Amino acid sequence: MHKTLLFLLLLSLLVSVGKVEAQDPQFSQFYAAPLYLNPAFAGSTELTRAGLNFRSQWPSLQANFTTVSVYVDHFFEDYNSGLGLILMGDQQGLAGLQSISAGLQYAYQLRLTESLTFRPGVEVAFYNRDINYSRLVFGDQLDDSGIITDVTGEPLLNGQGRSFVDLSLGGVLYDNNFYFGYTASHVNTPNQSLTGEVSRLQMKSSFHAGYRFMLPTGFRKFGVNDQGKERSVTPTAQYKRQGNFDQLDAGVYLTYEPVVFGLWYRGIPIRQFENFPNNESVIVLAGFLLGDLHIGYSFDYTISGLGIQSGGAHEISLAYQFSLRDPRKPPRSIMKLPCPKF
Repeated sequence: MHKTLLFLLLLSLLVSVGKVEAQDPQFSQFYAAPLYLNPAFAGSTELTRAGLNFRSQWPSLQANFTTVSVYVDHFFEDYNSGLGLILMGDQQGLAGLQSISAGLQYAYQLRLTESLTFRPGVEVAFYNRDINYSRLVFGDQLDDSGIITDVTGEPLLNGQGRSFVDLSLGGVLYDNNFYFGYTASHVNTPNQSLTGEVSRLQMKSSFHAGYRFMLPTGFRKFGVNDQGKERSVTPTAQYKRQGNFDQLDAGVYLTYEPVVFGLWYRGIPIRQFENFPNNESVIVLAGFLLGDLHIGYSFDYTISGLGIQSGGAHEISLAYQFSLRDPRKPPRSIMKLPCPKF
């Protein structure tokens, strides 16, 4: 019964996310947002999965960012295929740039060798974006004494947002301990302008990889103890580039079931941003496995010129996975991705 109630709760979040206002997403727990990271992850647990990601960035500033994502995916064993649905809502900055999107994903699982598997994936998404001009003050709203009036001659575009279709492609190659993935987002470079002009959403490339090192759990035993609990250390990295902007996330997480701990660095110190080193944040993570429910919390400690007075960033992830398989039907032996369990 508790599984059914939890699944219905996550589905209700899927229905309500369209009402949420948030930002163009970035998640520190990038592997806890698998369908956003790469459409090739659709169905990657070989089970049915529902999840939620929430991020609040720079909460101490007016120009803050909030992101909510919910998703459901399922693996169809008879077809070696995964299907996923991801809904996102975001609000960005002082002007309240709002965006909602719905994406449908498909991934195919191809066994290359006894130890190597490849998953290509594709996503077709629908976006709607708008801006909240009521949060802005224009020059012609100020009288001679600096008092704000309610009158402006600026052409306001509230309710005249932009809708467009977006296409993303991805793939991931992995064995029992190694994985490497690539995602090309916005490959059709849709027009996202809210003013009627042409402003193309530039293609974003993302590379992500990791390697899991099993820890000793007993005499000549590694990785899993006598209770079936995993013990491992996994260095991971993600590099993203979009237009002139690029970013690196690099770190490590320790899996000591039922807990997971992680530490990451975001930035590229050899690059300069307005004459300052490109250091963005240090990220700490704590995760917990409660049966089939995976919970993660992370905090971004801002080390850029903006400083910790911005409030950093708080992020929560939830994932619930279960099997719809007929219990009388034995499962096939297919390798699962060695990704974080939170």
